[in-house]
Amino acid sequence: MEEYLTIALPKGKLFSLSADLLKKVGYTAEGLSEKSRKLVISNDKDKIRFIITKTADVPTYVEYGAADIGVIGKDVLLESDKDVYELLDLGFGACHLMMATPKDKKREKLTDYANTRVATKFPHIAEEFFAKKGMQMEYIKLNGSIELGPIVGLSESIVDIVETGTTLRENNLEEIAYIMDLTARLIANRVSFQTKFERIEKLVADLKRVLEEEYANN
Repeated sequence: MEEYLTIALPKGKLFSLSADLLKKVGYTAEGLSEKSRKLVISNDKDKIRFIITKTADVPTYVEYGAADIGVIGKDVLLESDKDVYELLDLGFGACHLMMATPKDKKREKLTDYANTRVATKFPHIAEEFFAKKGMQMEYIKLNGSIELGPIVGLSESIVDIVETGTTLRENNLEEIAYIMDLTARLIANRVSFQTKFERIEKLVADLKRVLEEEYANN
């Protein structure tokens, strides 16, 4: 399989966006679908393999060389802290990471939350953010329904991703601190980037061209 370029795609909201973008530069395979029962789908003519995996696992597959490249949200990339190359900001999947707390328990200053509990999927990112503010926090790692943390008294606040803010409003939570903007990124295995440099470099150039054209037309 050395002559193949293996691409890890994440299940969920980024899958169709990633597959559609890759299709525009000729990277596709018959039956490539998030709903496919096959977890590895190959295009033998163009020597392309797609791995369909859980979002959180994409950086691991790329770091260890099971995939040469992959598409992943910046949040997952930072939280995983894997040793990979970040090649390109793909621009889609835009959202931002923030801190929120119940409206009726809002404190005057951000530092007033020091030494309290924060529920999050992203304890490493959160810890770095609060450390820069000189704040020590207790981090409670959750994998779903982060908003539930303050509602049931598990935590005083949350650090989570926001797209529209609807879920926050529906649960009487208010954003009190912006942390960072997030988009999907193209990443590469460090060895693959050397051994398959020309092919990866051409793919990056083709993707940049398509993204620039789309930006110019919007």
